[in-house]
Amino acid sequence: MLRKRGRRSNPWRVLLFLILIGAALYVNQVVVPATHPLFIPTAEPTRSPESFINEAIADFEAGRLPQAINAYKQAVSVDPDNASIYVALARAQLYSGQYEEALESADKAIILNNDNPMAHTFKAWALDSLGDQTQAEAAVTRAIELDANNAVAHAVHAIILTNRAISGQGDLGLIDRAAEASRLALNLDNSLMETRRARGFVLWHTGNYQESIQEYQAAVAINDRIADLHLALGYNYRAIQDYVKAVESFHQATSLKPNDPIPPLEISRTYYSIGDFAQALQYAEQAVKTDPNNPRWRANLGLMYYKNAMAMNELSYLQDAIAELSIAIQGGETEDGHIIEGMPLNYGTVAEYYAIYGLALARSNRCSEAIPIFQVILSGVPNDEVNVYNAEFGLELCRENAGESLEDDISEEDTSLAP
Repeated sequence: MLRKRGRRSNPWRVLLFLILIGAALYVNQVVVPATHPLFIPTAEPTRSPESFINEAIADFEAGRLPQAINAYKQAVSVDPDNASIYVALARAQLYSGQYEEALESADKAIILNNDNPMAHTFKAWALDSLGDQTQAEAAVTRAIELDANNAVAHAVHAIILTNRAISGQGDLGLIDRAAEASRLALNLDNSLMETRRARGFVLWHTGNYQESIQEYQAAVAINDRIADLHLALGYNYRAIQDYVKAVESFHQATSLKPNDPIPPLEISRTYYSIGDFAQALQYAEQAVKTDPNNPRWRANLGLMYYKNAMAMNELSYLQDAIAELSIAIQGGETEDGHIIEGMPLNYGTVAEYYAIYGLALARSNRCSEAIPIFQVILSGVPNDEVNVYNAEFGLELCRENAGESLEDDISEEDTSLAP
């Protein structure tokens, strides 16, 4: 009987089997531990607040204020108990014109550290910019109590005092105190943009335009990427009738802050002042496009339509002027859905808009609408010589248009448009 022989093992098959076992062990011991579990977010290393702060400083110096603000906010999210970050955020927000946000940031810094003089300083700056000079002065006084040698606090104090003087809050000595505070700030540290800016601000509002220009130029030399500094230079150049440099400065402000309607508005007013009404109209339209809900920008546009209508004898421009001035003064909704809040009568530019509105109506033979406006000007701003003259001229124009039959209507005051 034959014995059945056993199958001989295949060495290649054994080798393959050993390789598979080794591969399985490698995957289990090395690959699997290194693989992140499915559907669970990968942990990312947390950036330090200092890295965000350095990023914010670089953005601020480059004039990228929105990016600087965002970087400071990220730093706050990482280190929410650091008062100095809120202070730096408030400064960036102030230069960006975000005054309510800056006030909130300064208040958060004060909650964390009530003895931080810069927090009180920037709170004062924000309050002043929001029109609350009383609380602003209280805040800056606290900052100076905490640090009498704080140059920025004295600079902000100078601006607050100047604004109080301009608005008639206080005695005639306010402007002298403002000048003294601005000189003290400059003596404490003339290398700061804030001290140069404050000194320039006081000089500008006291009619020392050439000296103001020098201070603002010094501020620009420290940081030439801040739009408001160029805007202030433009005001000063226009005051000394250097219209070319004024327009250049306003353009520079626009390039740095393209969504701000004020620089194109000021370019419009500058061209208006030299009688270039076509250019004035172009930039007035740009200001309205940037901020279509503001009645002042629309009133300025209406003024420029009126001036072009008179210069070119163009009736369609006169109707455009009436449309813009009507909604700016009386308020309402535009054809494209923008809600406009009307402007109450006031001295100066607003009274000018009222007068031009009335004249545009009178020249369109709509004296029944024009007469009440002229009467409101005569009763509402009786000491505004220019616009009282315009109102009287408009009434005379209506008399000429309609004859003496209007005499009784004109003599009878109509205050239906009075604020």
